[in-house]
Amino acid sequence: MYGGIHESLQNSLSLARSVVPVTSAMYIEVKLALTSFFMSSQDLYNSKNRLLAALPEEEYERLLPHFELVSLELKQMLYVPNESIEYIYFPNNGVVSMLTLMENGEAIEVATVGNEGMVGLPIFLGANTMPGEAFSQVPGSAMQMKASVFRREVTPETVIYGLLQRYTQALFNQIAQSAACNRLHSIEERFCRWMLMTQDRVSSNEFTMTHEFLGQMLGVRRASVSVTAAVLQKAGIIQYSRGKMKITDRPQMENIACECYGIIKTEYDRLLNNSGKCARAE
Repeated sequence: MYGGIHESLQNSLSLARSVVPVTSAMYIEVKLALTSFFMSSQDLYNSKNRLLAALPEEEYERLLPHFELVSLELKQMLYVPNESIEYIYFPNNGVVSMLTLMENGEAIEVATVGNEGMVGLPIFLGANTMPGEAFSQVPGSAMQMKASVFRREVTPETVIYGLLQRYTQALFNQIAQSAACNRLHSIEERFCRWMLMTQDRVSSNEFTMTHEFLGQMLGVRRASVSVTAAVLQKAGIIQYSRGKMKITDRPQMENIACECYGIIKTEYDRLLNNSGKCARAE
């Protein structure tokens, strides 16, 4: 559908020049605008989200006109407590954090969502609001759809409906495993689990992350995160500078991480990869 990007671009430019005489400067502006449009269309079609990539091509193309490719900026709120969820998101990369809020203003992370999932699951489950909030923790991009359109297009007879049922189970497993992990495992083990999960989702060994955020995510004070990061940096496992975290020795980090990382990853792979459908070719 979008294979002839270059040819379509050239045809559009030729049409523009034949309809209206343009100067060189105008031609360059038109070319840049059309290039941006066609490349955005290509990015839209080749989503990196695992749920969307698992859809049969005909179903993905049916949903495609209802999606908008958007950037998720650092700390951007995707939904807030007890207010209608207007959009759902399928992240391509980056990480979204789901938080539970306390009366005293404190917040604790209960789950994270990356390119394996969807943000706005209450809409799929028949709700419009929830008491928690979700925000972009590691910047990236996502496929955005209006909640009203999602309700209309995602019905029990569609493939994506079944995929989202399995994703709901995988997310429940992540929340349950994380609850046990936060109670039983050390900061070092949990720190490494969180870092490995983040690297898997952003497909990069370097990403934005502050000690303040990590403290909130792990349910510990910032000072504890700083001590843990310093120990891991001294051991050559990570590098940390000015809000940027880099994993430099993943095998060693996997050795330190608790078993929860493997359990969560295996369960996502089991539930999402064995869908019985062929993934669309990139």
